[in-house]
Amino acid sequence: MKLASGRTTRGDELGLKRALSGLMLPALVGAMAFLAALSLAGWEGSSSLARSWRDGARAALTVQVPRPNEAALGGNRLNVAVSLLSVAPGVASVHPLTEAEVAKLLRPWIGGDGGPVTIPLPAVIAVRLTGDDIDTEPLRRQLADAVPGIAMEDHGQWVRRLSDLAWSLQACSLLAVALVSAVAVAVIAVATRAGLMARREAIEILHGLGATDSFIAGRFARRATVLALAGGLVGTVLVLPVVSVLSGLIAPFTGTATTEATTVGSALATVPVSLWADMAALPAGAALIGFLTAQGTVRRWLRRLP
Repeated sequence: MKLASGRTTRGDELGLKRALSGLMLPALVGAMAFLAALSLAGWEGSSSLARSWRDGARAALTVQVPRPNEAALGGNRLNVAVSLLSVAPGVASVHPLTEAEVAKLLRPWIGGDGGPVTIPLPAVIAVRLTGDDIDTEPLRRQLADAVPGIAMEDHGQWVRRLSDLAWSLQACSLLAVALVSAVAVAVIAVATRAGLMARREAIEILHGLGATDSFIAGRFARRATVLALAGGLVGTVLVLPVVSVLSGLIAPFTGTATTEATTVGSALATVPVSLWADMAALPAGAALIGFLTAQGTVRRWLRRLP
């Protein structure tokens, strides 16, 4: 079929293969998909870290026993505290830290070669609970009565701070995805309007011959959908190495790393299943944005025709 504006190919009555670039639009959409995937990776990473840390902190207690070697009823102060903790309801395990373990914990702050610390320090007992919903106040009072001056920290304040941090990071990730989506809509709308201007004469001729708004908008939407889908696929594929590296770095902190990621396969294995699902949805999301944006842009433009 020939139009006054030039030659068209079969199935491309409006000549959209020339009007809507097959390189520029996919490249821009691919960049948007790349950024969206990084934002989703940030969401998943912050969520996994916060969940792992919260679960560990909620079910843990730290007990400090000043003057651990002084005598108390039933033994020295440290042994009394350990005995009470060992039989307390809701306590899964009790581990008094050795002098070497305490020195290792203090080394980043006080330096040294890791040898025994000569200054007097309280004994530290690491306690694991059977769950995160256990009321520790009775245990605190019992310890205070038996071993005066003892201090127990249940990490509740840190859990709240971690929750606030995770929420902030996830909100930032959602905002980034929303902004990237808005930019993608703007890019596709501008490209569609440029295509309309480039094929204005052909569109007016077909419209005058009886082509409906749905027909014309459908041709633009089909072309924009294909280009956006291609760009989304390319962007998603290109982001995989970056996401795998980030996942490998986060995995040791979340307890999901089983072996060192030395190959591409082992690196990709650290990517969470939920993030795989999110990235798989990106090309489809880009195609949907392309379809809806092109439809809306063309229909609004056609309504202004005389």
